Amino acid sequence: MKRVLVSDSMANEGIDIFRNTPGIEVDVITKHTPEELKELVSGYDGLVVRSSSKITKEIIESAEKLTVIGRAGAGVDNIDVPAASKKGIVVMNTPGGNTVTTGEHAIAMMLSLARKIPQATASMKAGKWEKSRFMGNEYCNKTLGIIGIGRIGTVVADRARGLKMNVLAYDPFISPEAAEKMGITLASLDEIYGSADFISVHTPKNKETTGMINAAAFAKMKKGVFIINCARGGIISEKDLYDALVSGKVAGAALDVFEEEPTKNLDLIALENVICTPHLGASTDEAQTTVAIAIAEQMVDYLLKGEIRYAVNFPSISADLMNAMAPYLALAEKLGKFHAQIISSGIEEVNIEYSGEILKFDVTPLTIALLKGLLTPILNENVNYINAPVIAQERGINVKESKSSAVGDYRSMITLTLKTAKAVTTTAGALFGLRAPRIVRINDFAVDVVPEGHLLMLYNHDKPGVIGNIGTVIGTANINIARMHWSRVQEKQKAMVVFSTDTPLDEEILKKMKETTNVISVHQLDM
Repeated sequence: MKRVLVSDSMANEGIDIFRNTPGIEVDVITKHTPEELKELVSGYDGLVVRSSSKITKEIIESAEKLTVIGRAGAGVDNIDVPAASKKGIVVMNTPGGNTVTTGEHAIAMMLSLARKIPQATASMKAGKWEKSRFMGNEYCNKTLGIIGIGRIGTVVADRARGLKMNVLAYDPFISPEAAEKMGITLASLDEIYGSADFISVHTPKNKETTGMINAAAFAKMKKGVFIINCARGGIISEKDLYDALVSGKVAGAALDVFEEEPTKNLDLIALENVICTPHLGASTDEAQTTVAIAIAEQMVDYLLKGEIRYAVNFPSISADLMNAMAPYLALAEKLGKFHAQIISSGIEEVNIEYSGEILKFDVTPLTIALLKGLLTPILNENVNYINAPVIAQERGINVKESKSSAVGDYRSMITLTLKTAKAVTTTAGALFGLRAPRIVRINDFAVDVVPEGHLLMLYNHDKPGVIGNIGTVIGTANINIARMHWSRVQEKQKAMVVFSTDTPLDEEILKKMKETTNVISVHQLDM
């Protein structure tokens, strides 16, 4: 008998699937402290969460029997996925289950903001009739700028086109051809800031997007712009948004997410030109029922049949084959993740060449693992071994596989070539020993890079003193270098050095490095 614990509120339709499945026992315990959950989970094979329960490393380590964690929703921010992976626990989610709901909420917020519906409602409930006070704005023929055109952003774009809006979208990782098929126009951030009447945010939250819409961004926007954020709190600087709202630069803001939740920023939400909801983007009966049923079915199939679907940390292949392929899957994913962080424009084509002993396997799961690694730094969430090929196809990325009998210096090798609008770049990876992944080629440079932790990749003119100067910059910042690999192409008088550092470098240190004599470019990578 397999035991499942549901630790957050969940639609009854999903719970009934567990209850009505022979071989499954389910308990629903939604009121608990983190310490209580740590004690509770140890007796269960499966755990179902939404967003309330925080599944930390400590909770995972205490879970003696746990083999699967199911997230009834898309985001897995509240689950320590690396800790689960290390312990062999599959983490599943339900990608796409609340995509439409969240996109529709953004549209609803935009329309309510433009027509001041919440403010007018409050006025009438107070017994007033202030018709002239709540003059609104049309959205027909206005320009909507969408920052991030992933699944939810695509829904918003589709609905906005139905409202006869002109849609501009910023997303450096989508091709113009894919955008054209959606009926939208790709634009730079500055172009959106300068021309959009409404701006809706739909990027993942990561180190690049945190605080990206700040005072400098607001200064570039049209006076009277409307801002909508149903993505993640912190992408927009709340302090700078407050100032822009008070000054009149921003006419109004519709916020579903906040830097801290529940928000304590009462000054912001008290402004008359701010409408807000308590993170309701995915909160519809339909969406909650959909994700509850989906996660219950996925977990039942895994617990009783061993079938894996929509795992964020595991490919969909048999357990027996997994043992043999695991090192190659890890290599493929690391290679994709590495390469994604050294490019700067939309991917048009992916060419993957497999050579050596790796060809004894069906390479399809390896390609999926590589695409997952490639797309994860770009989208940051909702990418797993099942949907990675679909996302690549949706984004207009042409994926090609080839096989070579040439072995070369390694028993097996994966070579990845990416074509973007700006360049063609190549990396290659191999296994050292039986399990240790390495990056062995970066464009023209032969290297030996351990793809883990915080990496710093630097191109430079092959002149004396560069490494010493860079080492001084890093040392002055009190950052320790764990590893260093240097390579050069003498005939081109170019060199490359890859550092592994104990901690990431902040923007000020990176700026100093880029300004160092003979340095061509600097990339910071998080592996």
